[in-house]
Amino acid sequence: MSDELAAPQSKVRVAVVFGGRSSEHAISCVTAGSVLKVLDPERYEVVPVGISTDGRWVLAEGLGEQLAITDGALPPRIDETSGALVTMAADPTARELTVHEPGTVPKVLGDVDVVLPLLHGPYGEDGTLQGMLELAGVPYVGSGVLASAVGMDKDVMKRLLAASGLPVGPYFALRAKQWDTGEGRARVLASVAELGYPVFVKPARAGSSMGISKVHDETELAAAIEFAREHDPKLVVEGMLTGREIEVGVLAGRDGGRAEASVPAELKVLGGHEFYDFEAKYLDGTTAVQLPAQLTEEQTAEIQRLAVEAFEALECEGLSRVDFFLLDEGGFVINEINTMPGFTTTSMFPQMWAASGVSYAELVDRLITDALSRPSGLR
Repeated sequence: MSDELAAPQSKVRVAVVFGGRSSEHAISCVTAGSVLKVLDPERYEVVPVGISTDGRWVLAEGLGEQLAITDGALPPRIDETSGALVTMAADPTARELTVHEPGTVPKVLGDVDVVLPLLHGPYGEDGTLQGMLELAGVPYVGSGVLASAVGMDKDVMKRLLAASGLPVGPYFALRAKQWDTGEGRARVLASVAELGYPVFVKPARAGSSMGISKVHDETELAAAIEFAREHDPKLVVEGMLTGREIEVGVLAGRDGGRAEASVPAELKVLGGHEFYDFEAKYLDGTTAVQLPAQLTEEQTAEIQRLAVEAFEALECEGLSRVDFFLLDEGGFVINEINTMPGFTTTSMFPQMWAASGVSYAELVDRLITDALSRPSGLR
């Protein structure tokens, strides 16, 4: 470990936390690689902390160039060989990281001013890490415990959006025990038939298009449910929406002002993909982006209004990306909200804000500044 990390600094000390226990581990690493490149060394002292798939925290120095998708291959996973083990106490009087190296006395790395959690999926984006940081009294980028948990669960998210008068598509939630009994399976089949094929079967609490299947008829349903259950025992089954896929980025307002929406972008999936799946999103370059989306002024104003209202309905903080369908028959429907959207340089959230006049580096600075301005605890 370098002496520079241990030395007191007047710079803001940022712990960039990435990896994690979810199936989105690799995408989180890619996000971290992009962010680490733009953090200004004159302003920030960066402490890169990787979380392995079994939950170990390690001091992940020197991994920057490995944290990228190269020739279609995802980066290697964080594990115990990636660096010395690190712990953070859930103690608001000691906002410290402690390094544990074999054969040595644990060494205090120093206080952390703010955490930039670049984790996607369960055990990172779902309120669990946010709860730990609240206990530790450490400021962090992004939504708090409630919004993070709600935003991760597509079922609860849709229920709260609908309760707020926001438009969502037809769907129902499904637990494993419902599918595993004859009576329950019959009810599921009836509910799917009511939605009408095709339907989409998704893990309720996963992202990056993991575990999603488009189901064309009843013969494909069982396999789709088993595939989704590899990621989550809770599923959602969504009715098919026919229209254009439009996304909007939202940032918390400056100085306590109202949240702001980016220019919208449209996604067009090419190359034989039936929907925006993991390969189309990250690996094979078959997704075309129209930025800004070709919308009327009235449509742009409407989708930006809905995006901000969704952000506020779930009590989000920091940032979110809201995904919509512009239906063929007219009108917008909210598909989902992401409280920690993909954040690589090619991800939609940074691209939309770049088109709105906020560069990637400025975006990261703004998020850290926002986090430092918020109190921990109830707010």
